[in-house]
Amino acid sequence: METETIIFGMPGNESFSVRLASLIGAQVGVAEIRSFPDGESYVRVVSDVKGKDILLVCTLDRPNEKFLPLYFFAKCLKSQGACHICLVAPYLAYMRQDKAFTPGESVSSANFAALVSSLADSLITVDPHLHRRSSLGEIYSIPNKVVHSAGHILDWILRNVEKPLLIGPDDESEQWVSGVSRGARLPFVVLEKVRRGDTDVEVSVPNVEGYFEHTPILVDDIISSGRTMIETINRLKQLEMKPAVCIGVHAVFGGSAYSDLKESGAARIVTCNTISHESNEIDITELVASNLTRSEFEYQGTRSNTAVGPE
Repeated sequence: METETIIFGMPGNESFSVRLASLIGAQVGVAEIRSFPDGESYVRVVSDVKGKDILLVCTLDRPNEKFLPLYFFAKCLKSQGACHICLVAPYLAYMRQDKAFTPGESVSSANFAALVSSLADSLITVDPHLHRRSSLGEIYSIPNKVVHSAGHILDWILRNVEKPLLIGPDDESEQWVSGVSRGARLPFVVLEKVRRGDTDVEVSVPNVEGYFEHTPILVDDIISSGRTMIETINRLKQLEMKPAVCIGVHAVFGGSAYSDLKESGAARIVTCNTISHESNEIDITELVASNLTRSEFEYQGTRSNTAVGPE
């Protein structure tokens, strides 16, 4: 990065931002972001950003409360003469509603992508929920890069679990499970899931004969309600399998999901630090940093849709 780079972390992203800055040798910017008594947002850029490249760190869980301050802050940076704003969003929200499932529904993934594309010049994120889309470039109009946590998750499993059996809770998770298992050729199975509602889930466990000495590792990209993992743990108990370890890339954990998952009998709950949470045991900051400094990420250029990570 030839131009001086300044990193700003939106509220809740401070530790990630400081570590990222130390890894790439960037300056940590000074700003003031707060709420007025009526709930409206106040933002002020203190650092001199004129002609500077900006890394704006904001993980986008709970996006409804985070987006307006992020939008105001990015616009403020531009008004102060920032050269380029790269949004570092370890977790990228609004990726699941990627079609109108019933007439009249908003395709929020495309709408949100248009909003994000209007505030930043480029985007880097970790394992977005690409299900019916092949790349972020289908909805994001700015240069973007996707990096993958599978290698870091595999390293954690190999260091902490003997004889793991990877289990994907549904067909959407197969990409995550197979990506993690591939590096060490670990055995994995994928369950069949029927979802009747946000918290009403039924899963079927395929034939796991021959794996009773293994530790089940449930792997998914997002742990939100936790119901699929809880139902899977209950079925594994019925089969007298060992207590399961639950691993998620993104610790969304809506409502009481985390405590419910703990109470279900999970041996351990582990997530990456894309969203700050007490379950964070897998640090992907260095993964993000390495992809900000590689020459193939022309984050001042025009290339987009670049994915970095295991095939």
